[in-house]
Amino acid sequence: MIEFPNHSRSYDQTRRAVRFWGYDSAIEASFFVTEGALKRIQSDAYLDEPGLLNAFDANRDLICAAAARVYVRGSRGSYDLVAANF
Repeated sequence: MIEFPNHSRSYDQTRRAVRFWGYDSAIEASFFVTEGALKRIQSDAYLDEPGLLNAFDANRDLICAAAARVYVRGSRGSYDLVAANF
């Protein structure tokens, strides 16, 4: 079961996504929630770094629930969450 105890997140300009991490025992997985997904979750979000980080923070529980649904143990090192995941 994946958990998200680390509240760290960062904006990845190249991917235009917010990156965060989940942990399944000793396995770390990176997740990227795209700009489009954040805009779908929070339509009034500004499409700049502070706006997207704020949208992530305001919707963290929803995003972590979606991340848990797409996670498959040992499958990949990173996962992209897109608008269709919400």
